Amino acid sequence: MVEKTDDSLAFEMFVTEFPKQGFGIVDYLQGRVHFAILDQMKLMSKSGMSQTQIKENMTKTITEIIDSFEPEKESENS
Repeated sequence: MVEKTDDSLAFEMFVTEFPKQGFGIVDYLQGRVHFAILDQMKLMSKSGMSQTQIKENMTKTITEIIDSFEPEKESENS
């Protein structure tokens, strides 16, 4: 029998698996992002953050990710 740590219980509680079958790559990636954002918002809400705080935090994070994306460098690393 495998013991579950607090971390593994948190994963089960907050990480939604996106189904891999029956989706094209674009739909699959969009679905994973969608579920990840929803999971993060659920965790933030359970930790006591208000909807306004969640929105500000998520918007800041997503903006930083987009602003730091450099397609030329990404394609060289792929």
